[in-house]
Amino acid sequence: MTQQAAALQTYNNELAKCIEDLRFKREELNRQIKQEEEEKERLQHDIRLLTEKLSRVNESLAQKQAARATFDQTLAESEAAYTKILESSQSLLSVLKQQTGNLSKVTDVRRKEH
Repeated sequence: MTQQAAALQTYNNELAKCIEDLRFKREELNRQIKQEEEEKERLQHDIRLLTEKLSRVNESLAQKQAARATFDQTLAESEAAYTKILESSQSLLSVLKQQTGNLSKVTDVRRKEH
């Protein structure tokens, strides 16, 4: 019976060691799970912050793009009006030169007559 008792003691020791190994592995896995849960929380927090920031940037960008569109329209209208002013100025100058020329001819003719 001592042989059986020794065998039983050996099995008991091995069983206790296996259980201890399982507990150790479980604790190691538990530590890893805890680390990953903390990382997950940090990442979710970062995602929330980045999502909010992205929303603000998108809103700002939309406002600036709308303002740029208004600038573009105003510039196009102003450039078109300026081009018309230049064309009108050129026409006016041409008419004035012609009238000045005509008046000079009339004045020159009258001077010669006197």
